[in-house]
Amino acid sequence: MDRLVLDTSVFARSESRVRYYCRRFPAVFSRAVNETIWDEAGREYIDFFSAAGSLNYGHNHPKLKEALLSYIATDGLAISLDMYSSAKARFLERFEALLRVRLGGGFRVMFPGPTGTNAVEAALKLARKVTGRSRVAAFTNAFHGMTLGALAATASRSKRQGAGVPLGDVDRYPYEGYHGAEVDTLAIIDRMLCDPGSGHEPPAAFLLETVQGEGGLNAASATWLRGLAALCERHGSLLIVDDIQAGCGRADQFFSFEFAGVRPDIVCLSKSLSGLGLPLSVLLLRETLDVWDPGEHNGTFRGNNHAFVTAAAALDFWEDAAFEAQRQKLTATTEAWLEAQAARHGRERALPKGRGMMRGLRLPSGEFADQVCAGAFQQGLIMETSGSRGEVIKLMPPLTADPGRIEQGLDIIARELARVLDGGEAATPDGDAAYARA
Repeated sequence: MDRLVLDTSVFARSESRVRYYCRRFPAVFSRAVNETIWDEAGREYIDFFSAAGSLNYGHNHPKLKEALLSYIATDGLAISLDMYSSAKARFLERFEALLRVRLGGGFRVMFPGPTGTNAVEAALKLARKVTGRSRVAAFTNAFHGMTLGALAATASRSKRQGAGVPLGDVDRYPYEGYHGAEVDTLAIIDRMLCDPGSGHEPPAAFLLETVQGEGGLNAASATWLRGLAALCERHGSLLIVDDIQAGCGRADQFFSFEFAGVRPDIVCLSKSLSGLGLPLSVLLLRETLDVWDPGEHNGTFRGNNHAFVTAAAALDFWEDAAFEAQRQKLTATTEAWLEAQAARHGRERALPKGRGMMRGLRLPSGEFADQVCAGAFQQGLIMETSGSRGEVIKLMPPLTADPGRIEQGLDIIARELARVLDGGEAATPDGDAAYARA
């Protein structure tokens, strides 16, 4: 760069007020490698955010970067809509192999557009087309995207208020544990669908996250997921799993529902699918559901060949024993740390949440969680909050992160938890990084 830009005036002057994450992490970032980000002043940050789960393999992984640079150097096709390309063929071949191992095959791959919300919109559209039903079932604390169909299925009041129009054709049901551990929410749902006086009819589909990323890291159990799949079958409804954030290994196995032994009818994938942060999403649909007419659902940016190249390379991780061993080590370290914090502060004040490397702690309030995240940022760690009131601190470092750096980051969070929850002392940060919502 010709000059070092340390102020943020150009962003305040030019960008819309809708910007959000920059208010929580007020630095001008310039480069990143794996779990480390540097700002333009040269300060290091440990990344426990991973671009909201879009960088499960870290920033600029050399394997993925090399694949992309090599492809670009040969003048490989950049965009191809839904035409055939060698990059797409390579990705599909690699993805077919993974699907055979993970799900046993029997799925078609659809490219609905570059983002996660594109995948959700296509899933809802297809479910309604297949079943002839208009209504969709979604859950409390769900987040599925910001376009109108996906937003209708999203539970967040603040997000829904931005729509400007009524959001309909969605029935909201309680997620597992919503009414407390002792209440069987599936029994409630089944009763409502069976009772002709409930005002509810069987929907075209049930749409859910197996771990609710923005809703507080609520994790569905294997028993509950199997029960939901059986309920869908009884009522003729499709089961759609939104694996946009929880998939690609974030919630343990490649698909977040594998541990439960269920086979959804439709799966939405995006975020870390490309591995390098390039926009890419896919819809997996059972072969019997592939009833689209040619061109009935389309979009210009469905053929991001650069993303196909890095996505194919990223699938190699799932055949790498060293990657699997490191991922399991990071998961065990994180789980042990979460339980240690719960033991120290009490589970009513620091409750472990989530599954795999999609984890966090529920604190007494959103104010507490904000203070912890703000203090952690001043100490050189980037992390976010989750939950309907922002009360959960969210830990999502790369699956490829150096274990020593993860422990360093966890130590920072532990100090901030002590400062905020117990009135302990946190280390004095270097520099003058500030935290501001305004």
